[in-house]
Amino acid sequence: MPKNITHKILEKHLVEGRPGETPEIGIRIDQTLTQDATGTMAYLQFEAMEIPRVRTKLSLSYVDHNTLQTGFENADDHRFLQSVAARYGIRFSRPGNGICHQVHLERFGVPGDTLLGSDSHTPTGGGLGMLAIGAGGLDVAVAMAGGPFFIPSPKVLNVRLVGQLPPWVSAKDVILELLRRLSVKGAVGKILEYSGPGVDCLSVPERATITNMGAELGATSSLFPSDGRTREFMEAQGRGDQWMPLAADEGASYDQTVEVDLSALKPLMAQPHSPDNVVPVADVAGAPVDQVCIGSCTNSSLRDLTIVATMLEGRRIHPKTSLVISPGSRQVLQMISRNGVLAALIAAGARILESACGPCIGMGQSPPSGSVSVRTFNRNFKGRSGTADAGIYLASPETAAACALTGKITDPRELGDPVEIDLPDRFEVDDSMILAPSAEPEGVEVIRGPNIKPLPRKEPLARSVIAEVLLKTGDNITTDDIMPAGAKILPLRSNIPAISQHLFEQIDPDFAGRAGRKGGGIIVGGTNYGQGSSREHAALAPMYLGVSMVLARSFARIHRANLINFGIVPVLLNDADYEMLERGMKLRADGLRDAVEGRTALEIIEESSGTRILGKLDLSERQSRILLAGGLLNYTRESV
Repeated sequence: MPKNITHKILEKHLVEGRPGETPEIGIRIDQTLTQDATGTMAYLQFEAMEIPRVRTKLSLSYVDHNTLQTGFENADDHRFLQSVAARYGIRFSRPGNGICHQVHLERFGVPGDTLLGSDSHTPTGGGLGMLAIGAGGLDVAVAMAGGPFFIPSPKVLNVRLVGQLPPWVSAKDVILELLRRLSVKGAVGKILEYSGPGVDCLSVPERATITNMGAELGATSSLFPSDGRTREFMEAQGRGDQWMPLAADEGASYDQTVEVDLSALKPLMAQPHSPDNVVPVADVAGAPVDQVCIGSCTNSSLRDLTIVATMLEGRRIHPKTSLVISPGSRQVLQMISRNGVLAALIAAGARILESACGPCIGMGQSPPSGSVSVRTFNRNFKGRSGTADAGIYLASPETAAACALTGKITDPRELGDPVEIDLPDRFEVDDSMILAPSAEPEGVEVIRGPNIKPLPRKEPLARSVIAEVLLKTGDNITTDDIMPAGAKILPLRSNIPAISQHLFEQIDPDFAGRAGRKGGGIIVGGTNYGQGSSREHAALAPMYLGVSMVLARSFARIHRANLINFGIVPVLLNDADYEMLERGMKLRADGLRDAVEGRTALEIIEESSGTRILGKLDLSERQSRILLAGGLLNYTRESV
């Protein structure tokens, strides 16, 4: 039977279940990655499993998020991460070496392999034919310990690309078009697989831009074939021996197919405050632009920065517009420093930031109050930039550069003929800032700063719950809404008691205090609850504050898995029950443990009126056992 690429990789790595036949599948993981905002907690969890060495083919620890060292916390975490990596067999990418997804694409991605990362944009690796999936840090810790990774059996959505990209239209416009069509929840439970004659016109960095932002569609992963363009990229990185061809068989079937005619695309832009609020740039042209940011794991490759520099060469950015640029990796920074690209950017008035995530996660470069910032990033959630009332627009490097030149939202086609660039056949390779683990791990001391607190523990699931609704939210609540990012809060990632005080603070500043006074409670959410990043702190902090259940109309995949991993029961509501529930109501679930065990239906009673709610759990047998144990860490300890 002809197979698509997704099923070829899944079947090669299958440990439990069957795609399309069982509700859940478990797969073997070849590689893992962590970054410093999630890595400290992931390695504390790995240590708790008492396994002496990672059991993957390759595991890497990157420092790219918390690089703004305004206090001791981030530097202490970096030292902890370096010592843990040396002790447990993990390669360590030092601060300044680049953004994890860009570096991993350049130096470590392998077609046909599986990659699990504690960052939602891990599917960037699908740009070279790798099945790369984002997850919570605890799932990554289990994978490093040799355990399988479990996902709901995915559907495969074929995105067939035809035609050729017109002048001034690029890969960013392809994924923005898909977001316009499908929405931020349009690919939940799906893997996107790209095919068609249009694939050949996209280089690996361009493909990676598209797979990176598949996360904004809610997709489990996204991947391209491994073809001649993939081979070119890997040979340019000196890794041609790791290349292998990988394509769907002729006649392979898919659960759904969407066709995109590349030749019909126009420059697009996502308006505030959602990546799927997409319109043609021409429709919003003319609005003044205060800031332009180019970089992030989405658009910081050598190709992207060379395009921008060529557009800016011999010109100056608008006097009322600030332009900041973040090269995606040290490799990119070294190459642009030697080929004239960096000089052209600086001469045009750009501010050059280090090779890190930076403003994408609110780590510096917050725009002015009430301003407009055009960014080549992947998310524009309200407040994520660090300025609550700023309007953040997402666009391609070509559109962003046009805005920087004119000081207003500008369709790059207005600038005339497109620029042409030449990229080298060989990239400069210098892996000296990627440290190998110690050859004598027993002698390595793991160094812990005072901000690194012990893991909070959770008891096994209670038989019954009586608790108050602490908060009711609307649809599409993001993990940024639940647990904000930014320079103030990110340094607390290894201190759960401290970071928990910021839970939901952008929506309800008194939430943490109220949860403490009430001794915990219940959260009610709308559709697509928990979309966005993989940050498990959006589940860890509620667990620490005593949240026992989250009732929602639907959940984003990673966040739902994180809730289960930390012993919080995710309950599906129908629309009528969602509308009925309000903050302050007291709910009783007498048979919660029995329902999780699958012995009874979950009945929840609203105490004051006696109204009965029939909740849906939709748990696999494994997920039930995890919840009963009080979370994945307890379950793993019991299983080892």
